[in-house]
Amino acid sequence: MPETPAGERIAKVIARAGLASRREAEKLIEAGRVSVNGKKIDSPALNVTPTDKVVVDGKPLEAPEPARIWLYHKPTGLVTTHKDEQGRPTIYDNLPEDMPRVMSIGRLDLNSEGLLLLTNDGAVKRQLELPSTGWLRKYRVRVKGAVKDEMLEPLRQGITVEGERFQPMIVSFDRQQGANAWLTVGLREGKNREIRRAMEAIGLTVNRLIRVSYGPFQLGQLKSGEVEELRRKVIRDQLGLDGEETPRGRGPQVRRKPDDKRGPEGKRKRSPTDKRGTEGTRGLAGKRGPAPEGKRGPAGKRGPGDKRGPADRPKPPRGGKPGGPARKR
Repeated sequence: MPETPAGERIAKVIARAGLASRREAEKLIEAGRVSVNGKKIDSPALNVTPTDKVVVDGKPLEAPEPARIWLYHKPTGLVTTHKDEQGRPTIYDNLPEDMPRVMSIGRLDLNSEGLLLLTNDGAVKRQLELPSTGWLRKYRVRVKGAVKDEMLEPLRQGITVEGERFQPMIVSFDRQQGANAWLTVGLREGKNREIRRAMEAIGLTVNRLIRVSYGPFQLGQLKSGEVEELRRKVIRDQLGLDGEETPRGRGPQVRRKPDDKRGPEGKRKRSPTDKRGTEGTRGLAGKRGPAPEGKRGPAGKRGPGDKRGPADRPKPPRGGKPGGPARKR
């Protein structure tokens, strides 16, 4: 049995350098725009090692940066593609100018909004898009019409639309609001316009769709059009990636609108109902800070806020002093 050549597939190496996705890299190779050690190649069926010199469009391929991921609140009216044949604005037209070249992890269609993950690493993009990853994606969905819970049962069982089978969805009816109703929908595979097509199949029309989470990553309070980079530790913990705590060439952490009101030292002002502790972190599901302390002092002593009266105090056992012998009767 022949030995597998050393190194990695060249398309994967190009993708890890953040120059293109693996599929795009294969097209670059087939177009004759890539050379290895001074020789132009036309097939992606080639393994390369760190000692090989790879050149794309006349420029040497740079060493890959550590994988980075950004949370992006996609507005409606933008398409998730680098170049649109119809000339419509894309998400990349809306990103901060000093962002490095990034790729979207999955897509949101033109009229959908909410959380979109961006990365500089083609291997990470591929890993998180695979159905086998199994990450749950949650959406807030507004539909036109009166909704009863039993109407949603076909979606929970799995539904076939125009010959295409959709896996069972996690669907809950939240509330009726006039002529519209709000639902929460969770799914683990994202086929093209899956939620909209499934809703149409049961007689409902989607007029707003917001993705609020992708696996452990949350949209949180990120405003429309904002971008926020995840900390390296979060990426390492969630994806099992090794690397430096701080990636090279850190780009913008958050792009905010001018009307974003913040408290001292740049911290966002919390609403009175925000119960998160100081360790609460956006981007991780369920991670909150420590619970606030009660009104007792250390070692169970009552603090100044303890208003208990005499009737609430613990009574000694019958027989006199606490811990003493019981009184004989």
